[in-house]
Amino acid sequence: MSAWVLPDHVADVLPSEARHIEELRRELLDTTRGYGYELVMPPLLEHLESLLTGTGEALDLQTFKLVDQLSGRTLGLRADTTPQVARIDAHLLGRVGMTRLCYCGPVLHTRPARPHATREPLQLGAEIYGHAGPEADLEVLQLALDCLRAARVGDLQVDLADARVVSSLLDAQPMSASQRHDIHAALAIKDASTLARLTAGFAPAVRDGVMALLDLYGDVHVLDQAAARLPATPEITQALAQLRWLAEQLPGVAISFDLGDSRGYAYYSGMRFAIYAKGASDALARGGRYDGVGAVFGHRIDRDRPAVGFSLDLKELVTAVPPLALRAAIRAPWGNSVSLRSAIAALRSRGETVVCILPGHESEIDEFHCDRELIEAAGQWVVQAL
Repeated sequence: MSAWVLPDHVADVLPSEARHIEELRRELLDTTRGYGYELVMPPLLEHLESLLTGTGEALDLQTFKLVDQLSGRTLGLRADTTPQVARIDAHLLGRVGMTRLCYCGPVLHTRPARPHATREPLQLGAEIYGHAGPEADLEVLQLALDCLRAARVGDLQVDLADARVVSSLLDAQPMSASQRHDIHAALAIKDASTLARLTAGFAPAVRDGVMALLDLYGDVHVLDQAAARLPATPEITQALAQLRWLAEQLPGVAISFDLGDSRGYAYYSGMRFAIYAKGASDALARGGRYDGVGAVFGHRIDRDRPAVGFSLDLKELVTAVPPLALRAAIRAPWGNSVSLRSAIAALRSRGETVVCILPGHESEIDEFHCDRELIEAAGQWVVQAL
């Protein structure tokens, strides 16, 4: 095997795409900063027990593991940055009030999340800690939408769900952890026959409610249907009311609901969302509420904080947005004269890109569109249009 062959689902990012990804990164981090989010940079690897604290089996299976040559302890390469940011809020910052944090960095997956996906996403996200109300849910959803708009993604569609709908139904019926897992799996693919078999011995109200979830997807009228067909538990009633309120706060945004969507059921505790765009094969951003995640990082009861956030993969996002035009630049001759070098330095200090053309490479094409040229005229270096 060639020494230059990369592992499956791992790839180099070449200049055009790398330039676009980096510009998106800057644009989206500026968008989060405009909302008041503070940037944090968690490490790529941690002790495994810390990295996986409070997470489910799925993240464990996605995490690369290695042995620390210094301590002999097992380390993990993060597969998701969100638990690390929760640790920072709970253990390092320890703030009493609300905290807004954002991040951007690579994560590694042992397996691709779906066919043709990379195992090295570049994850960008934002989290709010300390506010349990739907106002924080709305802010995170609006921020995710604004990030995608800043990336020039059009025709956005928001899909809303709430983990409390499914969990409230299943909590009313004694069952094993494996049976609960199988029910969630059947709901995820809307497998009616398997779901009917798994719930055959349930109380009628629970069985009918779970089976009804298979049909409860579509526009806002789904919420009315859910209110008529599902048990009126406090959790379900509150979830439906908050989903309706969220939809009302986003006029002009295409919104759908899928009340049987239980992906991430072991993680999410309330509202969850996915944002799609026309032509994209999967959601471009996902997020939701995951209250209490910080409690596992210490013994203080006050760190059992409400939390809501979202994340996206910049490598995936860049494939769903229009390509950027080449950046305008200035061609300059190569030379060692003090005046030429001073002129080039002055242009670069003003933010211009100046590409020095080395001898013998005058006709080569690169990542920059040189629409101007630095020339010497009457003893002075001046810029003129090409």
